[in-house]
Amino acid sequence: MKEELKKMLLGFPMLTEEEMQLILDSSDVRAYKKGSMLLREGEVAKNCYSVLKGMVREYVVVDGEEKTTNFYTEGQPVNAFTSATSQTSSKVNWVCSERCVLAVGTESLEEEMCRLIPKLEGIIRKEVERYTGETQDELAFFMTSTPEQRYLRLIEKRPDLYHRAPQHQIASYLGITPESLSRIRKRIFSKKAVN
Repeated sequence: MKEELKKMLLGFPMLTEEEMQLILDSSDVRAYKKGSMLLREGEVAKNCYSVLKGMVREYVVVDGEEKTTNFYTEGQPVNAFTSATSQTSSKVNWVCSERCVLAVGTESLEEEMCRLIPKLEGIIRKEVERYTGETQDELAFFMTSTPEQRYLRLIEKRPDLYHRAPQHQIASYLGITPESLSRIRKRIFSKKAVN
């Protein structure tokens, strides 16, 4: 399973072979079955994850209905910063939507790795900044776009989700009903057929 982690680490050319090996030797990589809960609303987040293989769905429950807020796939981090840093109850749930292979991290492991590999702290900071920027951009787009624009962007940026997640979860993620998603898809396909 650590082969998947090694592939991910190769994306950071600033790490030496020895540093990569130290990370590999210290890492906790685990396989999870589809349906495994990683975090439940109300729990304090103790772990963070990096998706090496599979998909983790994040959702909240509103009036008894699950509302999908994110899908994490290969190469993406899964973190609940507010819960972990302030030791407060999580507002979200994480479930493995597929069989997953995840690198499991803890605050103490991160601190130890940064002590042993000082440049790792800068690498982590840049990755957090990059990911936070992408999340801010996505939120701004979501708030200012129509459901059809959101659908088209999702097809462009994350086409694999349509083969990996049920349509009702994708509709929830887009902030619409499954019926609305069906109408949007039909309208778009009709336009393409005319052109």
